[in-house]
Amino acid sequence: MKQQSNSAPGDVDDYLANLPTDMRDALQRLRTTIRSVAPEAEEVVSYRIPAFRQHGMLVYYAAFKDHCSLFVGSTAVLRRFAAELKPFAAGKGTLQFTPQRPIPPALVRRIVRERIAENKSRVSVGRSEAEYPSKRPRKIRSKARS
Repeated sequence: MKQQSNSAPGDVDDYLANLPTDMRDALQRLRTTIRSVAPEAEEVVSYRIPAFRQHGMLVYYAAFKDHCSLFVGSTAVLRRFAAELKPFAAGKGTLQFTPQRPIPPALVRRIVRERIAENKSRVSVGRSEAEYPSKRPRKIRSKARS
């Protein structure tokens, strides 16, 4: 991998431009697959790696020294596809693959569709309700002893 500076890449194309050809090609194919399912998603750089955002973050992806990763960001989706993802599972929420052994595009498309549906359901509930469920009021106890 080319030496990268300490500054974050300006955009996804900058990020990809700094990768070895095989890694860049693998991530470009992944990017195209994700875009085919999420054409309205915004491409962003977050945590210094490429990501797609639509009603919240969908997925992140990145290249490392000897592998690429897809970060799904949803334990529910990972559980739903656990059997198919087992060969790629590399920790909590991380899928690892190589340019020679990519995650099947059909599986990536299904994952992204599920992430879009999850994010849409959160938006339909309303952000404050989804992220901050209501709490019961606490009872106030008197410190004074009678």
